[in-house]
Amino acid sequence: MTEAHPADARVPVLMYHAVATEPNDATRVLSVSPEAFAEQMAVIADRGHTPIGTADLAAAWRSGRPLPKRPVLITFDDGYEGVHGHALPVLAKHGFAATVFVSTGWLRGPYDTGGALDTMLDWDQVRDLAEAGVEIGGHSHTHPQLDQLGDARLRFELIHCKEIIADQLGTVPASFAYPYGYSDRRVREAVRETGYAQALAVGNGLAHRRQGPYALRRVTVRRSTGLDEFERLVEGRAIGRTFARDRVLTKGYAVVRRARRLRGRLLGAGT
Repeated sequence: MTEAHPADARVPVLMYHAVATEPNDATRVLSVSPEAFAEQMAVIADRGHTPIGTADLAAAWRSGRPLPKRPVLITFDDGYEGVHGHALPVLAKHGFAATVFVSTGWLRGPYDTGGALDTMLDWDQVRDLAEAGVEIGGHSHTHPQLDQLGDARLRFELIHCKEIIADQLGTVPASFAYPYGYSDRRVREAVRETGYAQALAVGNGLAHRRQGPYALRRVTVRRSTGLDEFERLVEGRAIGRTFARDRVLTKGYAVVRRARRLRGRLLGAGT
């Protein structure tokens, strides 16, 4: 098997959300149909890519171990029920690794805060996923914009999520994904101090070792992502052109978030 040197490899990390036939309005744009997901996984298989887990990628880059042939990551955010009902059978058919990042306060069960956008996984389904070899990572407890939180609330979101997953699954999650993709140096440091070994952002670019383990980039798969575009994503082609508008909006909103955060600090200092 041909291997890629870890220092040189740029790895596509696919970010999914819901896999649903009839998503609601809140999740429609970032959902994919079960048929589209099956076709996309077939592309990965046909082109000889090797899906790996988030923890496996980060561990390889830390140790200098070579990556497998044509690595790709398949990740899901939030914890929608269709990941179990629709995505898991397809992943199992191909023997693909994947990572599901769950917001513990959105999942159905004893910790449900009522803030979920659509029908979510329950904990039995999360355990099914874990037993099938899917990596379960943290995605905060209530899915807030972490860079807008005070220190105490930020640490609660990170720690409570981690503790619930560990209690429900019997294993401590090693990987984290930032809700909305938002983070800053303070958030990344808190994620590291909480004990997560690596974390994923969005960025709509290929992941690379030089990004560091707490700012690995992903590319967004949407309901509007056609098969030709998906093929380009997994091949790492035309990423900048595909997400040019997203990057402009992200940069603009980053300025807004920093201003909000600064204003919050000033108001807090004045009380």
